[in-house]
Amino acid sequence: MPDLEIKDRNNNTAGKISLREEIFGLGKKNDVLHAAVTNFLANQRQGTHATKTKGLVSGGGKKPWKQKHTGRARTGSSRSPLWRKGGTIFGPQPRDYSYSMPKQAKRLALKAALSAKLADGEITFIDDISIAKPRTKDMTSIIRNLGLDGKSLLVVIPEDNDAVKLSARNIPGVHVSRAADLNAYSVLSHNRVLIAKGAVAILEEAETA
Repeated sequence: MPDLEIKDRNNNTAGKISLREEIFGLGKKNDVLHAAVTNFLANQRQGTHATKTKGLVSGGGKKPWKQKHTGRARTGSSRSPLWRKGGTIFGPQPRDYSYSMPKQAKRLALKAALSAKLADGEITFIDDISIAKPRTKDMTSIIRNLGLDGKSLLVVIPEDNDAVKLSARNIPGVHVSRAADLNAYSVLSHNRVLIAKGAVAILEEAETA
């Protein structure tokens, strides 16, 4: 695939970058993308929902009336699901929604997501995005210069940088991620992706590992 431009923080061309076809040049793979996104969302669910069965609803300890010779239907508790203020039948109970997905499938989904974003012209490469000290104004200036303001933006950095994370924390729609922590959902859930040059090298190293 052809080399692409790298921008500096003032949106000037800072050089070219060569991207690997197997990471940024894959065709459409909607099936694996759907599987990866579904897996990610399922693993985020807390599963703490719960309803009270008749054994959990307060009251109902006494049998309302004797079993026979009343002319009424037999019942053992006023908290039967058939009664007002009774328990819930087959209601949701706490459960674990998480499940595992093969590592190779996750990696393929990430590459497919990056390829789709690049094909749509939604990835920008920057030579360096390091910031000396946390300052929202500096990060806002970089984003505005690159024409990425007003959009949900994922900033991909090569390694942890507290100054960059803190500078982006108060900007609506902007999130920062290490290249090693990147996943298909985070890429697809943002309108634009800004990738530092050093992060590309880490992504390529992970592919050969």
